[in-house]
Amino acid sequence: MRRGLPSLAEMAGQGPKRAILLEVVPDGKTEIRLCFNPTEYKIEKKNQFAEIAVPGLQSPLIQFVRGESERLTAELMADTSDSLKDVREEFVRPLRRLMRKNQEKHAPPIVRFIWADKKEVGDFQGVIERLDVTYVLFSPEGIPLRAKLGITLLKHQTVADMIQEEKTNSPDVEKTWVARRGDTLAGVSAAVYQDPRLWRAIASANGIVDPRRLRPGTVLTVPRLR
Repeated sequence: MRRGLPSLAEMAGQGPKRAILLEVVPDGKTEIRLCFNPTEYKIEKKNQFAEIAVPGLQSPLIQFVRGESERLTAELMADTSDSLKDVREEFVRPLRRLMRKNQEKHAPPIVRFIWADKKEVGDFQGVIERLDVTYVLFSPEGIPLRAKLGITLLKHQTVADMIQEEKTNSPDVEKTWVARRGDTLAGVSAAVYQDPRLWRAIASANGIVDPRRLRPGTVLTVPRLR
């Protein structure tokens, strides 16, 4: 190794730890392994509330609007000071490719963030919302050899997953539903009515002819059952 370019292991005074892994779901073909775990990662979950002003009251009433997607943020480290390869080619560009729209699904792929060797530890599945790259070490020729990677993932859940987490929906109140990738009318019906066989009521209310074609972002009217 050339002088003046300490490896990350030398700088930290220790050898490689367990790897971080980002892999495409469900095919698992793309793997991006980093030799060092971050010292921490953050998981954030928010609810959205509306403040309703009532004349005569000092403070507004708080009304729940909806929950927001869970987010994972972490600062990862990519390092090629041992091999002197370009860190952009080895790590940065493969990560950015995971943010590109898939030509078949018309959306970026779902990925998994795995904290430890065992996949059940620190496993977070979602899509990459943001990637910030800061280059901090260069070769004498100016080739980037080390980069800090600030990454944010939005949690991905199927309708079945959300049904397991929350069973507070009422079939006697009309609602709206914003379709996500992977949603089906039967799945929406199961989530709202607790019965996937009632999907025809949703199809009829929204003039849907082909229930198999449900584009992400479609706002559905879910009628109440009389």
